[in-house]
Amino acid sequence: MSQQPFAGGGPVPSGRPGQMTAVMRAMPQVTGPKVLRIGLVQGGKVIEERVIKQRSHVTIGPSEKSMFVVPSQSVPPNFRLFELIGNEYHLNFLDGMTGRVALQTGITDLTALRGQAKRSPQGAYQVRLTEDARGKVVVGETTFLFQFVAPPPVQPRPQLPVSVKGGLSSQIDWTMTIIAAFSFLFHFGMVGAIYSDWMDPIVDDELNIAGLIDSVKSLPPPPPIEVPTEASTSTATSTAAAEAAPKAAGAGASGKKGSLSTGERARLSAQLDQLEMATLGALNSQGPATAGVLKGGDVPTGALDAAAQSGAGVSVGGATGLNLGGGGGGVLRPGMAGGGLGAIGQTTAGTPGGAGTGAVVSGPKGNANVGASEVRGGAVSNADRVVAGMRAGFRACYNRGLASNPDLQGSVRITAKIGPNGEVLSATPNATGSLGEEVVNCVVRRIQSATFSPPEGGGATIVIPVTFALQK
Repeated sequence: MSQQPFAGGGPVPSGRPGQMTAVMRAMPQVTGPKVLRIGLVQGGKVIEERVIKQRSHVTIGPSEKSMFVVPSQSVPPNFRLFELIGNEYHLNFLDGMTGRVALQTGITDLTALRGQAKRSPQGAYQVRLTEDARGKVVVGETTFLFQFVAPPPVQPRPQLPVSVKGGLSSQIDWTMTIIAAFSFLFHFGMVGAIYSDWMDPIVDDELNIAGLIDSVKSLPPPPPIEVPTEASTSTATSTAAAEAAPKAAGAGASGKKGSLSTGERARLSAQLDQLEMATLGALNSQGPATAGVLKGGDVPTGALDAAAQSGAGVSVGGATGLNLGGGGGGVLRPGMAGGGLGAIGQTTAGTPGGAGTGAVVSGPKGNANVGASEVRGGAVSNADRVVAGMRAGFRACYNRGLASNPDLQGSVRITAKIGPNGEVLSATPNATGSLGEEVVNCVVRRIQSATFSPPEGGGATIVIPVTFALQK
């Protein structure tokens, strides 16, 4: 079929529709009741247009819950402008609303429709609308244009392209995948065969054990252990010395080889007891009493010093008694005045026992009296016992000072701060009298070296008064 040209020279269209027209005709047409199309006009411009696809009430008002928000105070918050009753729409309007509506009877103003409209339960005028109705309703400064149109076609569900919808399985190169899989199986199988033991020869355990035993038997003997010459010489020397010691002890005790007899041991034990009693007698004869020694700690060391300086030795004197060697030595017998330690404390020479000259050595020249200590802050459980134990150290400090200045005397109060673990953090002295700096510093050092029980509350202060005086 030939095409006839238009007057303007263009081709004459044929009776066959175009491609776009064919596609639109092929789309499924929507059937059913028409839907409401509403346009919102403000200031002469359409600001919003909406198709109510789902047939429902259309509400207006100042409330945000309304379908169309209208800033008008003459309209209720959620007023139903188009109300769906059954399957038909009805137009509701109030006295303050104006507009025109095209019905089957013709175009009519809302003012004229008030006479033939019925009143709704909310007090609004209500007019039934058909699918051919259209018009406008003015609410304040807002105009609503409405008409009924065919529902828009149902939009098909969006679908991905075929290249995307294929998934992972469609993108895999199955030929290459199968080749790679067989290659991995072959290589890993070879590695497993190399490291496995199924290809190793069978080993007879009994034969291997027998061969191991034979090889052990054929091993050469170990070399002898070399002992150092110095170690062997020292061992022999110590053994000889140990053997010679008992022999020397036996020879010195009885003058001949052998050990002491039972009688000699008994006499020696009795003489040692008498020596102990004589020593106690020497302590109590010229010096302070035993009670003073136990209570005040005043130990008279003059007699013991004389005994230590005499050079008298102790040896076994056969069956007669205990011999004290040296110039003043003699035999010490129970109940008799002998030489040596028996003359301790005597002031005359030539005693009946033939003892040497004894000398009286005076005791310490000074004494330290510790007063009652005062504990401040937290309680210290062993404060009195620790302070009493430092008295001998205080006296030693005083005696060392008297050696250089025999006129020293006075008192000192030491304030000691005790730490949380019982250690002495500081010691501050306050001395009176003629005590020298050497004595005070010595006393401070003695207190700083003391350790008390942990005080209650984490700290305490102890004031220790000490008085130094010459001993009469």
